[in-house]
Amino acid sequence: MDLLLVNGPNLNLIGKREPSIYGAQTLEDIQEELLTLASELEVKLKFFQSNSEGDMIDCIQNSVGSIDG
Repeated sequence: MDLLLVNGPNLNLIGKREPSIYGAQTLEDIQEELLTLASELEVKLKFFQSNSEGDMIDCIQNSVGSIDG
């Protein structure tokens, strides 16, 4: 199975912006953990992050037919 995880606006700042409130774990840290889990489950996982709604829509539409589900 192939999965696409789309992260939206400001998630690139996780772990960098106000870590005392939101924690120090970055988006990259979370993605690494998810890749490990995906590997254990034999799932192919792709990530996309953008602060632009249009870029996210393009990514989703471009992935149609390229992800199993």
